[in-house]
Formats: sequence, C-alpha cells, structure tokens
Amino acid sequence: MDKLRMQSSNGVEDNITKIAQLFPDCVTETVDERSGQPKHLIDFEKLKQNLSDSVMSERAERYQFTWPDKSKAILLANSPINATLRPCREDSVDFDNTQNLYIEGDNLDVLKCLKETYLHKVKMIYIDPPYNTGNDFVYEDDFAQSSEEYLANSGQFDEQGNRMFTNAESNGRFHTDWLNMIYPRLKVARDLLTDDGVIFISIDDNEVENLRKVCGEVFGESNFITSIIIRSNSRGQTYNEIAKTHEYLLLYAKSDNSILYELEKNMEKSDLNLKDSIGAFNIRELRNRNPKFGKHNRPGLFYPIYVNPNIVDQDGFSPISLYKNKEYSEEVIPLNSSGKESCWRWGKTKLTTNISHITTSSNVVAKLKKLGGYNIYEKYRKTTYKPKSIWEDNEVLTETGTTILKSLGFNGEFDFPKPTELIKRCLALSTKEDDLCIDFFSGSATTAHAVMQLNSEDGGNRKFIMVQLPEKTDEKSEAFKAGYKNICEIGKERIRRAGKKIKEESPLTTQDLDTGFRVLKLDSTNMQDIYYSPKDISQADLFLQVDNVKPDRTGEDLLFQVMLELGATLDSKIETTTVAGKTIYNVAEGYLVACFDPDVTDEVVKAIAQMQPAYAVLRDTCMKDDSTATNFEQIFKTYSPDTVTRIL
Repeated sequence: MDKLRMQSSNGVEDNITKIAQLFPDCVTETVDERSGQPKHLIDFEKLKQNLSDSVMSERAERYQFTWPDKSKAILLANSPINATLRPCREDSVDFDNTQNLYIEGDNLDVLKCLKETYLHKVKMIYIDPPYNTGNDFVYEDDFAQSSEEYLANSGQFDEQGNRMFTNAESNGRFHTDWLNMIYPRLKVARDLLTDDGVIFISIDDNEVENLRKVCGEVFGESNFITSIIIRSNSRGQTYNEIAKTHEYLLLYAKSDNSILYELEKNMEKSDLNLKDSIGAFNIRELRNRNPKFGKHNRPGLFYPIYVNPNIVDQDGFSPISLYKNKEYSEEVIPLNSSGKESCWRWGKTKLTTNISHITTSSNVVAKLKKLGGYNIYEKYRKTTYKPKSIWEDNEVLTETGTTILKSLGFNGEFDFPKPTELIKRCLALSTKEDDLCIDFFSGSATTAHAVMQLNSEDGGNRKFIMVQLPEKTDEKSEAFKAGYKNICEIGKERIRRAGKKIKEESPLTTQDLDTGFRVLKLDSTNMQDIYYSPKDISQADLFLQVDNVKPDRTGEDLLFQVMLELGATLDSKIETTTVAGKTIYNVAEGYLVACFDPDVTDEVVKAIAQMQPAYAVLRDTCMKDDSTATNFEQIFKTYSPDTVTRIL
C-alpha cells in the first residue's frame, strides 16, 4: 500500500514527463544533492539534435518579452508546495450541501493546491488584479529562500503566514515586482481552464501593455480575443491632464476550441419594438445591401416579389407572394439606391417557408415607401446579440458597484468594487448552466454575487470558487470601523447578504438556488516533517510508525488534503458514519472512503471495504494491533479487490 504524496504537483517533473513521452532518449538521470535520490533531467544537447531544424542559436535576434527575475518566476510557477486547505465550518453557509467555495490564502499557493484536482475543469476565470498604482498589492514571492527561511528572516509575514509586501515605487522594481506577481499565477491558472475555457482580466493603463505581453506568452498570442473598453467612470479622473473614463477587460481563450455565446437582450430596452401574433420584432430590409453582391454574381437571389396593396395592417405592413395574381399585383425587384440591380438576402425556398397571407403571422412583409413603391422587410426576432468591444452603459460603472454594495447594507467598506452586471455579462458570454468559475483576486466577492444572480435569472447551476488573501483592513478605514478585520470577512458577508436578498426578491424561482459556500483556509501541510526511506517496509511496520500528523489537525482537515491528493473536488458530498466508535468519511458516494481515528479494528476495516470505494485511506499509525495490520490487505482482497488503498 502506497503512501500519499501530500504536496502539490511538481510542474518541472510534469514537463519532463511530457518531453520523455515525445523524446525518451533526451531524458537522463542525476542524483539530487539534497535527498541523495536519483532524479530525471533533460539532456538539452540531444533535444537540440532532435529539433535541429527548429532550434534557435543563442545569439540569434528574436522577439521576446523579459524582465528581471522572469526565469525565477517561471520556476516559481512550477515548484511544488507543502500546503493544504483546511475547512472552516463556522464561517461557511450550508457547508454540507453547497457546491461553492471561498478560499482564504495567497492565491498562488491556493492555485497550486487546486491544480491537480481542478485540472481542465474551470470554464471561466475572471480576475481584477492590483492595477499597480504604487502600493496596492501585498504579494511577495521570494525566489531564493525556502518558505521557512523567508518566514524566519524577512519579517514580511503576518501571524498566519500571509505575505505582506507593498510594491512601492521607491522599491525601484516597479514593473518587475508586478510582473513577478502576476506571471506565475496566470501560468498555473491556465492549467485549470477547460479546453474551451476563457479568462477575463480587468486592468487599467498602468500595466495593460505588459499584461497583454504576459498573456500572449502564457495563453498564446493567437488566443487573444479582444480588449474590451469599459466606461468605468462617467466623470473621469479629473486630476489627470485628460479625464480618464475607461479601463480595459482583456479576454483570452485557452485554445481555438473556446466558444463565446451571444447575450440576451433586455426586452424592456430592446430594439424589438414591434409585436405581432408570433412575438416581438423589428424590421430590416430583405435586400442585400452589400454593393459587391447583385444579379451579376447572385442570380439565384434575384427574383420578383409581389405585394397585395389592398391589405394594410395597423403597422402599415402588406402581405407578399412569389406569384403574381389579381390580389398580389405590385411587383418589387431588388434595386440599390442607384437603381442598379441588387439581390435579396434569402432564396425562394427560405422565403416560401417564412411568408403568410396574414401579416401578423408572417416573417416577411412589404411596406409602402413615402415616394411610392415598396420595401420588403424581414421581421427580425432575434433575442440575443453579439456584444461590442466598448461597454459604456451605466450598469458597468464603478459607482454602480458601490451602489450595489450600499443596497446590501455596506457603507464604504470596499473601495472601487466591480459592478455585478460587468461580471454577469462575462459569465453569460462564456458559461452555461453547470459550469465552474473562479476568481482568485476575489476582493468584495462581486463574482460570487454575479454567479448567484445569473443563476437566479436563467435557472443555471453555475458554481464559483473565490480566492482572497486575508489582507488586514486599515484601522482608520470604514471596514475596520464596521468590525471587519480583513478583506475576506467583507467578501464572505457580501455573499451571505447577496444570497439572502436574491432569494427574498424572487422567492418562487430561487427555492433551489445555491447561495451557500464552503470556507477553506490555506495552511501548512497537515503532516509532520517525517519522511520514510523507500526501502522495503512490511505492511505491519507501516501501520506502527510514529504518528506523522500534526497534533492540532482534525479528521476533516486530513480529509480535505486527501481529497486534493486523490482528485475529489472540494465541493464533493461528504457523509459520515460511525463503526465501533470510529468516524468513517464517505466522499462523493464511494469515490473516497477514509478513517483517521486511532485504534482501528478489523470491524472498521471490513466496514470500509464493504463500501467498495475507489480509494480507501487510513493513517499509517491507526491499526489497533499487529493482527489488524496483517489482516488489512486480505480484508480488501475479499470484499473490494479493486479498491486502491493509501495511507497518510
């Protein structure tokens, strides 16, 4: 029975494995200086030989984007961490049933914890990272020291181990610090996206150029979709030479398989301002207005249409036909404004299926022109639209975000919150009913609010993961005065209030709406710094080793770290049963069954085996005696031979 790794994946090792699959002769071995164990390396000389036509000379001029410490930022993205996510039931809402997550901690470490379990599972990412105005972010990723060394020497951690460092302009590494912060986070986040997933990133002028270059490298320049201009401030920032009224929303795809959906029109403000027996519509000419098209190159689209002038409905429309007779006597052929022969947009077959002699049930009608003759119109009924690259309506203004917070009972606790409509629009563009969304710069948790709001409107079951560093609030701030010690407390309270308000406003349609969230907190690994030699150890010996779990950790703490290790999503249903006084956890209806209590007997092991889980996990010191340890494997062979057994 194998021991669980209990740390995040090593990105370097993963990349070496991928190269080995393509070029096995390019992988060699060396001895790790720290552990004394063999490890794999890439023989770059052989790799160059395999790619001889594609390898660039070291001196060759090339297009590249770089900055100080970039290579270390890349290493940081790939390096594993010994950390875990601990559940916090007391801060959660509907812990046992919700599919939403709120995670407190440094987002880089959190993303690494999530990477294996949520690999290719996130449909949409929205982030509003620090804009780098001088001292607006609190992330410091030291490249030269271990976390223990840094914690001991830097003095830049709080009592929870959160990195607390501001990017002051006096630092002299203004752009460098920001790039070193954002690059590894985007690199890890990309792996979470589904193949058809997308990422939206809010930014302003300070770093938009650098961010585009970083994203071009991480996601690929070909996967850049657009830069949306957001009118965020109606009055503009008047302290500048030019009053800035806008920010940017960069949109990148994971691959060319990414799909963006059209948005639903607001029917109260819609251009579908007419109505008949079928529904709302507006009109547009059936004549093809492209000057390149006409009878000369589209002869099949050039034909006469006949109008019945004796019938005119309340909107001024007359019925049409493809055939001339006494009633349908007025002939109309497609002519452009210069009187030259043009063509229709539809062929005869499509037109036939869309016309009726009753105008109120016809999709194509005629209308008399002021100067005589008729125009032929399609009744355009489309209720969706493609958004433009400039969003300037009041719903996306920053002040609207502030107004929304005030409606929830907040009063200046959070500066410059994003409006709910902005993120809801991003969600509608990129997600369907059951998709997963993540925001790892959660702030005031607008993204969570937007997910719940959109779900309430379209009946969806989108799920969110919010990640936020528990940055302390300033003692002089409104947030601190209101009793919020850190940003996370504001975000969690906003989700609680927003969920309650949404249900109160639409009680009949939101009965099953998920407004809960599981709170998880980043912490050091649950395991003591105890490592075993890979020498042969008997089954009985494994279970009798010194306990390697930290004394302050609960069974549920251990369970969530095991869930991360074995790929069970952190929103999975968790059921508990008691056998012989021992707690047994059943995750995702038998995907994982675990018991972390001491003095486990044959009765408990048998009960676990009879559940026939995909994975069974126990502590390595849990067996009551040698007999139980000896019988363990035989019990599973008898009752559940396909179960994979692991120990902590």
